[in-house]
Amino acid sequence: MTLQVEIIPVTPFQQNCCLLWDADTKEAVLTDVGGNADVLWARIQELGLDLQQIWLTHGHLDHAGGVADVRALKDVPVIGPHADDVFWLDQLPEATAKYGFPVSPVVKPTQWLNEGDVVKVGAHEFQVLHIPGHTPGHVVFYSAEYGLIIGGDILFQGSIGRTDFPRGNHQDLISNIQQKLYTLPDATEVIPGHGPMTSIGHEKRTNPYVRAAD
Repeated sequence: MTLQVEIIPVTPFQQNCCLLWDADTKEAVLTDVGGNADVLWARIQELGLDLQQIWLTHGHLDHAGGVADVRALKDVPVIGPHADDVFWLDQLPEATAKYGFPVSPVVKPTQWLNEGDVVKVGAHEFQVLHIPGHTPGHVVFYSAEYGLIIGGDILFQGSIGRTDFPRGNHQDLISNIQQKLYTLPDATEVIPGHGPMTSIGHEKRTNPYVRAAD
């Protein structure tokens, strides 16, 4: 049984939407569907996959603004983020219009997520870690089996997520990275919400914004 992962940048913000699928069952999940639903759907059809769910790390427009368009193609459950991001999802119509995105309706998740929850794609499990700071309801998805984090806007190669948005908290972000991410194996790979992949070990050694806890 093999997990397959493909990164598909979407929206003018080049947000890293992930297409995850079980190579045996062809069951698939999309993460952080910010937009370009037609591109995502075409790729799913090309690979012969069966889309099962959409997972959201947080409620910003470039991560959730395309959810309604994907669900118009197939009405799948929306899983996540944590309920503390409801105010971001409620603002999607205004936010998408403000930034010139296709206007999104309010997104209402099928299921909110909490620390320690488990989500699955086919036979493969991801643990949910609640990491507030960039937004209060931000979560990441961690596969111990594959040493992989779907990280949203928490930890980037050489950087961290912004905390100057409403209800952002810089100290919360730093503490959560140190306590929940930097305690994972150094080889753990991170797919951030934007830009190139990195690893926990690389960021512990070199990230100028957050060092490993003493």
